Amino acid sequence: MKRNLIIAGAALLAMASCGGQKWQETETGYGINIITQKGGKTLGYSPASGVQILSDKGYAFKDLNRNGSLDKYEDWRLPVAVRAQDLAEQLSIEEIAGLMLYSAHQSIPAGGFSARGFGGNTYGGKSFAESGAKASDLSDAQIKFLQEDNLRHVLVTRVESPAVAAEWNNNVQAFVEGLGHGIPANNSSDPRNSASATAEYDAGSGGQISLWPSSLGMAATFEPELVEKFGHIAAQEYRALGIATCLSPQIDLATEPRWSRFSGTFGESPELDTEMARAYIDGFQTSYGADEIEGGWGYKSVNAMMKHWPSGGPEEAGRDAHYNYGKYAVYPGANYGDHIKAFVDGGLNLAKGTKMVAAVMPYYTISTSFNDHRQTAGNSYSSYLINELLRGEYSFDGVVCTDWGVTSDNPAIESFGTTCWGKETETVAQRHFDIIEAGVDQFGGNNDKGPVIEAYNMWVEKYGKESADKRFQESARRLLTNIFRTGLFENPYLDPSESSDFVGNPEFMAEGYNAQLKSIVMIKNHEKALPLKEQTKIYLPKKIDSKILDRFSDYIFVDDAKDADAALVFISEPSTGPGYDVNDRNKGGNGYVPISLQYSEYKAEYAREVSLAGGDPKESFTNRTYKGKTTKASNYSELELIINTKKAMGDKPVIAVVSMGRPMVMAEVEPYVDAIVVAFSVQNQAVLDVVTGAYEPSGLLPMQLPRDMKTVELQKEDVPFDMDCYVDSDGNTYDFAYGLNWSGIIKDARVEKYSNK
Repeated sequence: MKRNLIIAGAALLAMASCGGQKWQETETGYGINIITQKGGKTLGYSPASGVQILSDKGYAFKDLNRNGSLDKYEDWRLPVAVRAQDLAEQLSIEEIAGLMLYSAHQSIPAGGFSARGFGGNTYGGKSFAESGAKASDLSDAQIKFLQEDNLRHVLVTRVESPAVAAEWNNNVQAFVEGLGHGIPANNSSDPRNSASATAEYDAGSGGQISLWPSSLGMAATFEPELVEKFGHIAAQEYRALGIATCLSPQIDLATEPRWSRFSGTFGESPELDTEMARAYIDGFQTSYGADEIEGGWGYKSVNAMMKHWPSGGPEEAGRDAHYNYGKYAVYPGANYGDHIKAFVDGGLNLAKGTKMVAAVMPYYTISTSFNDHRQTAGNSYSSYLINELLRGEYSFDGVVCTDWGVTSDNPAIESFGTTCWGKETETVAQRHFDIIEAGVDQFGGNNDKGPVIEAYNMWVEKYGKESADKRFQESARRLLTNIFRTGLFENPYLDPSESSDFVGNPEFMAEGYNAQLKSIVMIKNHEKALPLKEQTKIYLPKKIDSKILDRFSDYIFVDDAKDADAALVFISEPSTGPGYDVNDRNKGGNGYVPISLQYSEYKAEYAREVSLAGGDPKESFTNRTYKGKTTKASNYSELELIINTKKAMGDKPVIAVVSMGRPMVMAEVEPYVDAIVVAFSVQNQAVLDVVTGAYEPSGLLPMQLPRDMKTVELQKEDVPFDMDCYVDSDGNTYDFAYGLNWSGIIKDARVEKYSNK
């Protein structure tokens, strides 16, 4: 797709002349003027912003600071490094402080089309519904942080539609183009291409955006080439939405099976994780041909921000570091090398032209004793992890951005997203100073420049003004580099109609659906219960959207087990909570309880008597043990559904479809079913395509499935492949890289390459 070019019917404002002018300007139908030039860059600008066009040697340039002369940073003929350094040296501390901010979550419109609206949901002091504002208008909070706080990095969550996203992008870019030095907004996104089970796929029709399996599902394909293709497609969709940075990939090595963020990873193999990380970043960051600006970067590139350095995988007992009770990462196996492998050998050693990832996000955790360096605060506060290791030993000179909320006060052990771990007693400004001193450039979730300016003043007091200016300009240069090399200074604008047609186009939807099919793993197929033959009468104890079932007209779906030839049961993995219970604390306990991977009641007999880490100003103890405590899955009814379906079906086959985001104990489910299919965030339609034989399963387990909870408790949080795996009634072991096709156990080049045996 050719975006941001002259549209049909646009008014021609200036033509190339015999006097040597090499450019022509066109007025589009969406409020932006486009300049195309022979042998030069395409420029886009808003006439309402006050920006004028300069001409040098017949070429056109935007006078972004409106000073009437061509500055180096405005000259697209110069290398990115020269332009970024020139602008960094021109900026005031207030402008640099704004660059160092990364906004809180912004939905578009803010609070308008959903019950939740992040980042300020008023327009002219009124709610969106009352204001009469368009969905693409800027909210009051957005205007404030863009203008008063000089913020230029915006995290976009939900958007009403691709067209609205493009219109909002244009409004943001036109607004900031008229401020200060005319620095464009670098809009970003968390992963947004994940499929939902109930979504319907129709070959030949489009959607809001292409739908793919989760990262764990893509790992189940064992195909890095597929992940690179995903990155390339998603990057094009992101750019058509006005997004130039992705807050991904999440390449934490998933060595702790209870961790709630397991599903966002590429599994527990260091080798597979590394290759998937490299492929993902290469796909997102690389532009080709006429789209390239410099060194593989260009107009189709999206800056990748790999996370979470140096890995959030080894969370003690699987607790979540968004919360105080999950603040510690532990290394009982001293296995640091495996955890940074995907970062160092993957993200910092790319195969394509950009060579290295654009940005890195440290995790919330206190990484306890990392590589014999004792850590007492979160990773973003660690000069060893950032300055010495990442920047020093591994030569990373890109952007380092904190995870969201690491400078916020933490009001309670169970509070979400206020994660100043190890710095709870410091002021907000002091936390900002500590983070900058550690080598970090940017603050996730902070819309307010005030604490950054306070940190600058602290630096002046401690090290002197010359040192402070140099340090802050260093961060500015890094941040500006990512904006320059994606072409935003030349043309950050979009044609909303083209974005609407392009995002989620049929070709991209088909690629995503094919990836979903490849990600599905069959782990049991007793006596070839699958695939189901045509005209099979299928009992569905859990209903599926009738529009999806209509696509499988060669099968008969019945409401009663007695009328069925086979049953198909969709269930989700066990859910037993976050590992902390306020009720336990209120009853005199320490609050810490087990996280279980089974449905039925579990008593933590094999848990550690003394936790490896602990301690917090809000707790009078350091031992976070939960030994001897019990828990039970809140969705225990899923297991009951399997058991009851088996009773109702008798000797007729029962097929379980398990929606899985982390390992689970299959011993409870497997004896009651004839076949098991594992789905990693895919559409139900894709599952039906597999079980009915339209597509042969080819996925492999990207992690081990444990024999029982004893092996889960005894494994080490930082070590992969250290659990006893479940062996089913057919004698098959549910180990990493295991999977079945219609012929039996898959033994191909993927298994040979990545198997942990």
